Amino acid sequence: MTIQEIQDEIVDEFAMFDDWMQRYEYMIDLGKSLPLIDENLKEDENLIKGCQSKVWVHGEMIDNKLVFTADSDAIITKGIIAILIRAFSNQHPSAIIEANTDFIDEIGLKEHLSPTRANGLVSMIKRLKLYAVAYQTQLN
Repeated sequence: MTIQEIQDEIVDEFAMFDDWMQRYEYMIDLGKSLPLIDENLKEDENLIKGCQSKVWVHGEMIDNKLVFTADSDAIITKGIIAILIRAFSNQHPSAIIEANTDFIDEIGLKEHLSPTRANGLVSMIKRLKLYAVAYQTQLN
């Protein structure tokens, strides 16, 4: 699936819920299903700066696709990074770089986060895209 197709799927899933409490519960469930990051990767270099809670993200190239793993010490934040990883993991770096993040606004996520969590969301997206830029540079 392309990044856009995955993002459209996420938008459709969030549209099934009537209120934000149900959407938060869904995000928490997504966070619980996040593949666990190797404990050895929970180091400062993988820690995302700008997040209210601790979020670790690691990316590596497997078969010309960038594969992400992540974890957080907060359940909502873990759900947020799970959504982003679902959208961007297992994709070619150039596709990640070119992808828009309009789906975040479409599901209403940013407007339902505290300002510090919203800043953390932006920091998470930046980190995923920076990984893509770094690996794309290596491919060229």
